[in-house]
Amino acid sequence: MSSTLAMLLADSRLPVGAHVTSNALEAALRTELEPAQVGDYLTSRMLTVVPVEAGTAVVARQLGLLSPRAPTAPEDARIEHLHAEWAARTPSRAQREITVALGDGLRRLADVLWPGAVPAAGLPRPIVLGLIAAAAGLGAADLVRLVAYDDAQTVVAAGLKLEPSDPRAATRLVLEACVRLEPQVAALAALTDPAQIPCTGAPLTEGWAEAQTQLPRRLFRA
Repeated sequence: MSSTLAMLLADSRLPVGAHVTSNALEAALRTELEPAQVGDYLTSRMLTVVPVEAGTAVVARQLGLLSPRAPTAPEDARIEHLHAEWAARTPSRAQREITVALGDGLRRLADVLWPGAVPAAGLPRPIVLGLIAAAAGLGAADLVRLVAYDDAQTVVAAGLKLEPSDPRAATRLVLEACVRLEPQVAALAALTDPAQIPCTGAPLTEGWAEAQTQLPRRLFRA
């Protein structure tokens, strides 16, 4: 069941609005990044952004499992604290805003499939995803891999629109990126304390995320 749920949540056709973001790839390609370097960009995200997002999701899942009821936000102090820890590790305002918007989209889906799992708006996607995992029985390791796959697939899907190329090669980039995170899966899946979430900065990615908001014409919101 956990694997089936992971496949559902990883489906790009899921109606949660994720198609509006390129994970800053659009701005990157318009400034410094060459299309041939998309694989390198994915690798850098697996070392920086993804561990933060995956760690946050795992801790949110743990909080959801420990609570006798679905945690509320922002009233639940533990979720507030986790939100603050995630925000401290996500300096880019643009990144924070799009991640909260994606979280709200995912929450609306949860309202139908897992009522009460995420009873309030305004939480970032990894926290919402973690609370859904707790409510629906998604395992911690599957959750980490889901976050990694979703991040890589978002970049590559956007890349095919921005710089059309062979979709088979793009699929290979996603798989290679996920493999690079695999050595960290067990450690990330074992996290229980917000203070343990990795603090892996990504200044260039953050800069591109901010630049994305200033593009005069763009295909993606972020």
